[in-house]
Amino acid sequence: MDSLKPIPDIKILSTKLLKENISYEERITIINQIHGYFNEITSISGYDMEFKHLAAVPTASGMALSLNHAAQCLLDYKRTSKFLRGIVKAIKDIQKVKPNETVNIFYAGCGPYAPFITLVAPLFDELEVQFSILEINKESLDFAKKLITELGLSNYIKDYYRADAVTFSIPDPNTFHILYSETLDALLFRESYVPILANMLPQLSSNIQVIPNNVLLKVDIISNNAKNEQGDIITQTIFNTREAIDTIETKLPQEFLPTDISLQSNKSNDRIIIDTEVHIYEHLKLTRGESSLTIPYEITLETPLLHKKISFIYQLKPQVGLKYEFL
Repeated sequence: MDSLKPIPDIKILSTKLLKENISYEERITIINQIHGYFNEITSISGYDMEFKHLAAVPTASGMALSLNHAAQCLLDYKRTSKFLRGIVKAIKDIQKVKPNETVNIFYAGCGPYAPFITLVAPLFDELEVQFSILEINKESLDFAKKLITELGLSNYIKDYYRADAVTFSIPDPNTFHILYSETLDALLFRESYVPILANMLPQLSSNIQVIPNNVLLKVDIISNNAKNEQGDIITQTIFNTREAIDTIETKLPQEFLPTDISLQSNKSNDRIIIDTEVHIYEHLKLTRGESSLTIPYEITLETPLLHKKISFIYQLKPQVGLKYEFL
């Protein structure tokens, strides 16, 4: 990498992504352009085959994404666009209420591109917004530092921490306005979003804005009629992250209380679809199929039904994830 291409005006590209009427094709073009420049600066594309870039990192509860997987998240187009709009809107809303304060953001799990610094900071003055970054993966943090430096954004960074967000004690926690932790996957599987919030929220001010604000796991129980056409759909929330965290009294539990759903009234050829609904900020959310975070999971029920209900349990030990059993 002897000579880099000229660094584009990230502010212009981010501003274009913030437009609500932008076409999906234009969004893809802009994010691909940003990815190309970030790759050029860091030498990380997200698709190389070096083993050290492919390995996930264990945390005290769950796993942190591999460096490659974290880099690929930028190319989850609707996800990147909606999270960008969410964090920028949150900053501007805080500025309206506290116009003379610097908005301090704690960014837990930044990956090698730290996109919600590198895309956000250019939209503001360094006196308006400051970031503290935490990342468990040393290489990811090193690449994020390199990218931030090359983009001329170092003055926006208050602190860098290499640590596990599940156990980290936040210095001066009451100084922060926003907690940003996009550490999740579909069905809240394997990654540490839930234990990170369980650790950090009690430390922070009760007025803290969290992005994403909440994640729900929902099920649709779908019954087909006699003509094998889709009939009734019963929707129920089986896990609400923020409500579950509120039930924690002291230490992190191995699992949360189960949610049981009756199957007695279902007809033949039933199926269950589990969705991940990511609430980002205010009305912004990711729903079924919009992102890798919201890929649905389907369970086909054999007939005749041999069980009266299905029980869903979200566990944090021995492995983070949703499990279910028929009762």
